[in-house]
Amino acid sequence: MALFEEEMDSNPMVSSLLNKLANYTNLTQGVREHEEADEDEGAKKKTVKSPQMGTFIGVYLPCLQNILGVILFLRMTWIVGTAGILESFIIVSMCCSCTMLTAISMSAIATNGVVPAGGSYYMISRSLGPEFGGAVGLCFYLGTTFAGAMYILGTIEILLTYIVPSAAIFKAEEKAQEADALLNNMRVYGTCCLTLMALVVFVGVKYVNKLALVFLACVVLSILAIYAGVIKTIFEPPVFPVCLLGNRTLQNHDFDKCMKTEIIDNVTVTTKLWSLFCEGPELNASCNEYFSLNNVTEIQGIPGLTSGVISENMWGSYGPAGMLVEKAVPSVPASVASQDKYMPYVANDITTFFTLLVGIYFPSVTGIMAGSNRSGDLRDAQRSIPIGTILAIATTTIIYLSCVVVFGACIEGVVLRDKFGDSVKGNLVIGTLSWPSPWVIVIGSFFSCCGAGLQSLTGAPRLLQAIARDGIVPFLQVRTLHFNFSFSNFSLLFSVIRALSFLGMSLCLALMFISSWYYALVAMLIAGCIYKYIEYRGAEKEWGDGIRGLSLNAARYALIRLEEAPPHTKNWRPQLLVLLSLDSELSVKHPRLLSFTTQLKAGKGLTIVGSVLEGTYLTRESDAKRAEQSIKSAMAAEKTKGFCHVVVSSNLRDGFSHLIQSAGLGGMKHNSVLMAWPANWKQSNDPQSWRNFIETIRETTAAHQALLVAKNVDSFPHQERLAEGTIDVWWIVHDGGLLMLLPFLLQQHKVWRKCKMRIFTVAQLDDNSIQMKKDLQMFLYHLRLNAEVEVVEMAQLIHDRNTASHAALNDNSDATPERVHMTWTKEKFCTERTRNREPNASVAVRDLFNMKPNQSNVRCMHTAVKLNEVVVNKSQGAHLVLLNMPGPPKSRGGDENYMEFLEVLTEGLNRVLLVRGGGREVITIYS
Repeated sequence: MALFEEEMDSNPMVSSLLNKLANYTNLTQGVREHEEADEDEGAKKKTVKSPQMGTFIGVYLPCLQNILGVILFLRMTWIVGTAGILESFIIVSMCCSCTMLTAISMSAIATNGVVPAGGSYYMISRSLGPEFGGAVGLCFYLGTTFAGAMYILGTIEILLTYIVPSAAIFKAEEKAQEADALLNNMRVYGTCCLTLMALVVFVGVKYVNKLALVFLACVVLSILAIYAGVIKTIFEPPVFPVCLLGNRTLQNHDFDKCMKTEIIDNVTVTTKLWSLFCEGPELNASCNEYFSLNNVTEIQGIPGLTSGVISENMWGSYGPAGMLVEKAVPSVPASVASQDKYMPYVANDITTFFTLLVGIYFPSVTGIMAGSNRSGDLRDAQRSIPIGTILAIATTTIIYLSCVVVFGACIEGVVLRDKFGDSVKGNLVIGTLSWPSPWVIVIGSFFSCCGAGLQSLTGAPRLLQAIARDGIVPFLQVRTLHFNFSFSNFSLLFSVIRALSFLGMSLCLALMFISSWYYALVAMLIAGCIYKYIEYRGAEKEWGDGIRGLSLNAARYALIRLEEAPPHTKNWRPQLLVLLSLDSELSVKHPRLLSFTTQLKAGKGLTIVGSVLEGTYLTRESDAKRAEQSIKSAMAAEKTKGFCHVVVSSNLRDGFSHLIQSAGLGGMKHNSVLMAWPANWKQSNDPQSWRNFIETIRETTAAHQALLVAKNVDSFPHQERLAEGTIDVWWIVHDGGLLMLLPFLLQQHKVWRKCKMRIFTVAQLDDNSIQMKKDLQMFLYHLRLNAEVEVVEMAQLIHDRNTASHAALNDNSDATPERVHMTWTKEKFCTERTRNREPNASVAVRDLFNMKPNQSNVRCMHTAVKLNEVVVNKSQGAHLVLLNMPGPPKSRGGDENYMEFLEVLTEGLNRVLLVRGGGREVITIYS
């Protein structure tokens, strides 16, 4: 490609880069740490197999297993019984909605590029910065670690309470010591369980995945057993009798018959229940007052789906710790209740209220990050994380909501509020509903907690490793810790005043909400609406208000912060300097350039509209002000939001150079220049117009700024929406991705919204065009760009023997220098090519690459003509064509030829945008 060969070192051909781009080797700042080991490792680095986990195994199952964990099997029935069906439904809906919204937000980031190892931490830190990422990442690491501890404790509780109670090492001799004994047992067995799980995780993730499948199968079977049991209750409810004394529920551990006395051989004898409430087994023994006043009754703990118990369980039953679990039936109260806590009643172990239950239930839905934490092991993280996470949340939400209804419709309320199943002989409450046996649920819940614990122990270290690799938290690194202490230089008085002001504001807000929170919200809403109305439609008053001072202070602070570090690739957007030309009346020549600016920027980012007047500022001060007002009026008419800057200079070239160098302030400087093509440059008597144009190209290149040149700008759309069509991108040399970013930004505006993007690239002699197309499609997929792809095979642009006859000029030793250095217009080129193709032509056919360097303009014109033919053939009907803009020649003697090349390259096209990159990457495939 003769037009671009002078810049091949800085702007290589796209065909040579596509494979690297598609395979993520163009690592950006902050990503290399996750994908490569330190350079010091060198040859020690081993080849790592590419991750192969898909959506189902890598994301869906881990999330499902973490969400369907300990809370479902151990606490869900108690939550339903305590809060009631309606409030439980609200709790589940609220928590699941929260996680669904979180997953949707996470999906927006995950699908915005490749997600390396680090998962949620990586996405947060790369979106909000290292400070937010480190803070949230470490908190999430701690939360995941504590969740693992919760699952392990749930495992031990199931083991010692429902599977093998006899395995307890510490046993309570009195009822008051039961809690301490259970905690001690959990410490011992929990440590052993944690050690075993850590060994499994240490061996490898693949073994965790294999075990996870087994554990999840148990969970699924358990849930199916619950639903099967619910269906069975319609025809044959299970027999789980519950013993009531009056309206109080009894712990059914130490007696086998729910009666005070029984008749054996015509003799009335007392039962074991009598011995629990009386001082002896004798019929005349002294008994508890409430026991003496009330009868014992037996009810079914699982009355079934058609029993109508759902109406009793609709509302909540909150209470303090020690409150007895009672059924709404008549009873005779005792005069003294001080001895009730020593009796075998089922009672609340903690004080219950709505927000407590929300806090207890919420950890069950926080397992949504289990899949994202494994991003480094996923084959396609940006696809798997959103799909797997959202599907897992939807699945578990349906399960939890249905369980709320099912539990409330099938199980007696006093059993639901019995947290440990004491009223049903120590059975797991949810297990009493299952079919064919409660043991299905017990075993399933045990393995569920084991699996969820393994998932937490797998995800948490990976998260911490990702944070440590970034080096943003010093104490996580192996090197010696260094702490630097600094003190702010603010005035003590200023700090005190600010502190008092903040304290006063906080106190006022607190009093508002204490008095009436809803009236406070209404007052704040009204005040906000009035503020926005006055801001938008009110009269302009310049009172020097404090808000403006705060705005100036905030702007100054933001500008200083922007100076601290160069912009990251993900934050790069075209901050435009629009160079306008004015006519003799100081009116804007090309107002459509401002329209295009509005469509490209959509009011976001920085836009500086500049122009240059020839002369001195002393003589043209009034003209400069008129020109500024004219430009501002044009900006208002075209709805262009930005700043205006008019410079008076002795000549146009120096004026545009000053704008390119000095426009903007601090970190708020332009990085791109937009200008119009010098129309009718051939007919102009003053060659300085197009020479200034070329010098501006050189200036932007030297300043490492992108350049956009709009040709036929007066035909660009104004405010009318374009019909369906295409924006065609001809990506020939790598410009950092600017050619792809620009049409994407245009598509966000209503004018271009219906236009589809098409990307064309050129295959060279040795390129595999099929593989190039696949690589380009993969690259676009990672960028989340929707575009059609076409690879044009144009080897003749480089090696065309049919037109190589121009090499005959080398054999003519009498050729004059003027002949060689003449201006190569398209007409001259075509005439010369035809002449050399005549039968009697005596010149020989040679390779274009054998031409002498001073004949490179022949090859450049040949490239321009051939490329233009293909572009016109493919893109003549496009609404806009974007082309790589070749750089100007190093020697100014070839400037006119350069203008001819560009003219020929864009001939026959309606709207053209020539683009030169600024020498940096402007897009990244990493989220």
